[in-house]
Amino acid sequence: MSQFLFLDSGPLGLLTHPQRSAEVIAVTEWVSRCLLSGKRVIVSAIVYYELKRELLRAKKPFSIARLDAFVSATPSRYLPLSDEALRLAAELWAKARQEGRLTADANALDVDVIIAAQALSFGPAPADVIVATTNPRHISQFVPAMDWQNIAP
Repeated sequence: MSQFLFLDSGPLGLLTHPQRSAEVIAVTEWVSRCLLSGKRVIVSAIVYYELKRELLRAKKPFSIARLDAFVSATPSRYLPLSDEALRLAAELWAKARQEGRLTADANALDVDVIIAAQALSFGPAPADVIVATTNPRHISQFVPAMDWQNIAP
């Protein structure tokens, strides 16, 4: 499968969760196996923003610390948001709207399109990138995306 895994906020949120539920343990073990198999796990700036703002709002300092520790564990894990990605996101969003493919409310920031644009503008061929998510429906219109549970480590 893909060498570069972009984590969406669903699986990333599970990784930061303080309660060790079966799903939290499963995603933690899955990410560990992916890393051990040589896959590079990426957290895009927009996903970091999406998750951190909610953790800050909910006043969850333990989860914030886990998020920041995970992101900073490897220097190249965090992918800043570039002008190139924002320009591409605008093009993807406009084209999808012109074709009648709605990915979010017309007034929404549409984080899914920005995630896709960050993954596409990252550098590797789109076939070498996959977004690991809990809801691939909107993101998969632009870039390969699957439920994290269906991605083999």
